[in-house]
Amino acid sequence: MMREYGRAHDFRLPRLCCFVENVPMSQSLSVADPPHGTPTLMQEVALRTPGNSRLEMCIQCGTCGGSCPSASAMDHTPRAIFAMLRAGMREEVLRSNTPWMCVSCYYCTVRCPQQIHITDVMYTLKNMALEAGIVPDRTASDFSQIFIRYVKSFGRSFEIGLAGIQNLVHPRLARRLPAMLPVAVGMLLKRGMSPLPPRRIRGLADLRKIIQHAKELEAA
Repeated sequence: MMREYGRAHDFRLPRLCCFVENVPMSQSLSVADPPHGTPTLMQEVALRTPGNSRLEMCIQCGTCGGSCPSASAMDHTPRAIFAMLRAGMREEVLRSNTPWMCVSCYYCTVRCPQQIHITDVMYTLKNMALEAGIVPDRTASDFSQIFIRYVKSFGRSFEIGLAGIQNLVHPRLARRLPAMLPVAVGMLLKRGMSPLPPRRIRGLADLRKIIQHAKELEAA
């Protein structure tokens, strides 16, 4: 369907028309102007993304969705997500599984003709969904948080512990364990991976300071 999806406000972009797949006809892409001085949803996301995301430069060409290896698993392509951001569809965007299906390959970012930092924007949307408490499926977010806890504790990942805890937290994943057993055995025997927790890296205190400083910069 063809929809006109609103002004870009301070970004001074022209009105554009685009196709937005998988958005029901009942959900209009029009949005009222926010109160004076209040950033639009697109501006908010751009401001919360480190560096210059260039998000407002999207021309809806669809290169990102066409390049994404996970696009078939997404309920909206990145292009559609950006159109929904411009339309102010906050809840629909944050409830989407699109950011959580991103595998951080950066292929979309490399191929984007407008040099938009698409992968970084996906991380911003993940954080916003977690803050809002409307993550569609906790599987990916729990995996990420378990990984971060191991990095904070040891300065490195612990694959066996990560997989073990993830399967305990999400028992439905345990159904895959028999099929994954050969891979696990190969990791233990051929690659010398220890089933015991790893040693802490040297300079772990410095790494924790870096992580804390990154959090402070993000909150600023």
